[in-house]
Amino acid sequence: MNKRVITGLIIGAILGIFCVIGAQVRSGFTQSISYLFSFWYNRVLMGLVIGLFGGQYKLHLLLIRGALLGALVSLAFYSATGFNDVIGFLAGIVYGVIIEFVLYKFVK
Repeated sequence: MNKRVITGLIIGAILGIFCVIGAQVRSGFTQSISYLFSFWYNRVLMGLVIGLFGGQYKLHLLLIRGALLGALVSLAFYSATGFNDVIGFLAGIVYGVIIEFVLYKFVK
């Protein structure tokens, strides 16, 4: 399980970088550092949460779980923005699926 958690954290951190870049581009490079850090940190937490869930399930069930956990973790950031960053919230769902898929494929 330790390998799964560490890998989830790393994937979350990497995807967080993509989120930061996307948020900057979408805003015309006007986002504050604290906003960007919060966005990145949310993705790291997503990797941790998904990494903590173990179990050997069929892939389609894992991807659904990834989407649900991605939505749950992203909801915290989404609500902090006053429910204004819909794209960031939806990206969190997709990133949850990506994290779960990578963990399924590479962490046995």
